[in-house]
Amino acid sequence: MILDIFSELQRARPAGTSPGPAFEQEVFLDSIEQARLADELGFGCWWTVEHHGADEFSYSSSPEMVLAVLSQVTERIHLGHAGVLAPFSINHPMRVAERAAFLDQMSGGRLELGLARSGGTEWETFEVDPETSREQLREALLMMPKMWTQDSFEWKSDFATIPPRNVVPKPIQQPHPPLWQTSTSPESFYMAGSLGVGALGTTLVSPLSTLKKLLGEYDRGLANCDPAGHFVNAQRSIFTFMLCAETRQAAIDSGAAEAILWFINAAPTVFHVPRDTWIDAIRGDFKDSSPESDAALDAPEDFEGLDLNDPVPVIALLNRQLAGHPIDKVEAFEVMESIESVVIGDVDACEAKLKGFADIGADRLMCLMQMGAVPNEVVMKSIRLTGEELIPRLAD
Repeated sequence: MILDIFSELQRARPAGTSPGPAFEQEVFLDSIEQARLADELGFGCWWTVEHHGADEFSYSSSPEMVLAVLSQVTERIHLGHAGVLAPFSINHPMRVAERAAFLDQMSGGRLELGLARSGGTEWETFEVDPETSREQLREALLMMPKMWTQDSFEWKSDFATIPPRNVVPKPIQQPHPPLWQTSTSPESFYMAGSLGVGALGTTLVSPLSTLKKLLGEYDRGLANCDPAGHFVNAQRSIFTFMLCAETRQAAIDSGAAEAILWFINAAPTVFHVPRDTWIDAIRGDFKDSSPESDAALDAPEDFEGLDLNDPVPVIALLNRQLAGHPIDKVEAFEVMESIESVVIGDVDACEAKLKGFADIGADRLMCLMQMGAVPNEVVMKSIRLTGEELIPRLAD
């Protein structure tokens, strides 16, 4: 199993402070430092997201530029976009193909391209039609290989009309860079498999048994795949929160457990989508995503009456944090430690968790280490320990 780094370009600001160029630049420079270390230590890929207007949750509004910078300061690690927001009013497929090919050229053939359906405030900002968003994602994934491999490409559909064009530059990788689809529901895992592209599973703190079922949907899609002229990238990648420390106490002191709670609570608020969709997924209740569930809410949610003693410990902690109650760092860590899909602890504890993902059929993990307010020096130690201790063990 391959270990990758997943980066939101995220850093929670201290309470009472305001954003500013100096704070944002620090996030960018720290991420470059982290990527260079990951490159030295043998991580497979550095995945960067695309978000707009997401404030401290994600400063990654221009991921192509970030990856262009990283292409010049790294040598071996692949550079992944996870993923380009696929609705045509956000990113026209021809522009995506051009920018991606440029990145592949500048990185010496290290690009991995993922596409995502998006949702919430990003649909609202760019006036995306929720009803056609999935079909636009499907269409973009079908268009990419053709634009990269044909000297004369043309397309006509309800969403785009492109007269014959030679889309340049062409990528270095032959026949083209690996394609991926961000997958969050049974339907999207199946769709990725049916298109012959890799699945970037972005579920959060879900039971491994649930993740295994989602990977089963991907395999079911692969069995019905018609690659339509492009090569099949049959890889299953899963997102995970990760913090590897020298000792269990160091992992507790890192603040990673509280940062995970912050991440899960912040995301639905930032993107104005129903929080219950995320909470239900934690309970293992994955539903096929619908335009209604993924669109931005008309008004902020009212979180009065949250169950502070929910029978699922992590949900109880999330509710308490959202209600403004203090969170004990030891309790938070023990709850996260008990979740089999959260990789947090010392080297041996992390190894055991990683093997659990391998056992359910994951080919690679996208490890989010820079999360919430976790300091850069703690993240760097986690990357180093993972690279020096865990990557060799997984290779044995």
